[in-house]
Amino acid sequence: MPMLLYLHGFNSSPQSKKALQTQRWCADNAPDLKFACPPLPPFAESAIGLLRSLIETRLPEPVYLVGSSMGGFFATCLAEQYNLPAVLINPAVSPGRGLHKWLGENSNYMTGEKWVFEPRHIDQYLALDPSEISVKNNYKVLLQAGDEVLDYRDAQSRYQGCDMIIEEQGDHSFINYDQHLAAIYQFLISAPANNNQIDPVSR
Repeated sequence: MPMLLYLHGFNSSPQSKKALQTQRWCADNAPDLKFACPPLPPFAESAIGLLRSLIETRLPEPVYLVGSSMGGFFATCLAEQYNLPAVLINPAVSPGRGLHKWLGENSNYMTGEKWVFEPRHIDQYLALDPSEISVKNNYKVLLQAGDEVLDYRDAQSRYQGCDMIIEEQGDHSFINYDQHLAAIYQFLISAPANNNQIDPVSR
């Protein structure tokens, strides 16, 4: 069974609004598609290890990626490694550059769980950052110019040549995301990667 893997943002949870909207849309419109949205720790090595394990239990069945904000960064890492189709919503670009404000003790926005961010955790994000986007046809990128957290122009530059929608105004949550879900699904099931999935590369 194909799987849609939704990756939520930094310090968020599977209970985020877009995650729940995606889950409901899949249940109503694509019942043969398995939906998964694991809780992602704020630490890059732990998060990417969890996601790699989940993907490798599904291959060679199709795996589709949808990632928001930091989830978009992780989706990019996974799309590059496994040649998977990915839809990115206001994705974080090279996020290791902007994580110093998180150093110290924090709490999850939705669960209240406490966690401590250290300089070595920033290094993990820097080490994971893909050097380039190798197969641009694998990506659909949704940006809103009114994003108050991330500068949309970073993603516009990073994913130049990919299927891209830039909406004026909006915000980091991507207003009216649910109106794009049908198009997101159509992109994922028709992306070139579906006909050319590869075995995991060495990491």
